[in-house]
Amino acid sequence: MIETLSLQTSDGASAGARHDGANGSALLFVHGVGSTAAIWDRQLAAFAATHRCYAIELRGNGVPKPEPDPALITRRGYARDVLAVADAAGIDRFTIVGCSLGGVVAFELWSYAPERIESMAIVGSFAAYPNAQAYADAIAAAVRAAGTMATFANERAARLGLPPERLRETLDQMACKDVHSYLAATQATWTGDYRALLPTIDVPVLVACGEHDAIAPLALSEEIARGIPSARLQVIPGAGHVANADAPAAFNALLAEHLA
Repeated sequence: MIETLSLQTSDGASAGARHDGANGSALLFVHGVGSTAAIWDRQLAAFAATHRCYAIELRGNGVPKPEPDPALITRRGYARDVLAVADAAGIDRFTIVGCSLGGVVAFELWSYAPERIESMAIVGSFAAYPNAQAYADAIAAAVRAAGTMATFANERAARLGLPPERLRETLDQMACKDVHSYLAATQATWTGDYRALLPTIDVPVLVACGEHDAIAPLALSEEIARGIPSARLQVIPGAGHVANADAPAAFNALLAEHLA
């Protein structure tokens, strides 16, 4: 049964988690900029019998409240959110499973606290996004033009390669976010560069990409896999940008194989 956790981090932001499972090694799941922790519910259901599962609610994510000062919404801040949940749960080392922004957070964590990471699964993500600042600026301009996150969500969802049954979930999760927090999260998500960090990653790494991912296409996953000596690359048929939700059975099978 999924339970929720809310806490305050060392720098004063609100973060939290959805969690299930009381035994086994720890899995910490990190959502993308357009999702909430609930995007991992299919994985919590699949792995709670064998693992301690925590889906992180990042700061400024719509839940939990209150919204932080946008200046606190940074990649390092997101890493602090993950560690705050791990510390509260008494977890020393964990596998981090990150989609899109979640993969960026995994790289930030490796730069910040590599001793905490047992392995990684990186889904639909990137070490450095092409023309990153221009891309972030274009998203920010679209958010401002839309005026509300609900309007922006309808426009953005069309680019995600979603199965029809995933549309309402995506719109609801994106619409719950605050405009100012989302603008700060946009800057944090797309503008990092971790390419020089990749060769230092010496834990097992699964790199997965949805077949129809138009936001972080296969070439960006290939770049990650080339850069990490221990990485294994897999394409998930039929999935878009959020492959863990678009094709959960296929993704869960890949993650189970990685964990084994």
